Amino acid sequence: MKLHNYMEDIVSNNLEIIMEREEMCKCEKCRLDVMALALNRLPPKYVVTHKGGIYTRLEELELQFRADVIKEIVKAIEVVKKNPQH
Repeated sequence: MKLHNYMEDIVSNNLEIIMEREEMCKCEKCRLDVMALALNRLPPKYVVTHKGGIYTRLEELELQFRADVIKEIVKAIEVVKKNPQH
C-alpha cells in the first residue's frame, strides 16, 4: 500500500451524492474546485497500511465525522456556485 489521504475518497464519495441534489455546474473543474475547498477545511486522514484504512473507515461511520464532511462539502458548493472558475 502507498501513502494515501483517505479523506479524498470520503469527500469524493459524498460529493457525488450531494451534487446530485444541487442546481449547479457539474463539470470536472467545478467538481475539483468543490473537492479542493472541502479538503482544505477538513483534517487529512493519511493511511499507509490496510489496517490503517480499516480504522479510518470505522471512524467514517461516526455521526459527527459524517456531519463535518457534509457541512464542508455544502459550504464549498456554495462558494463554487457563486464564483465558478470557467
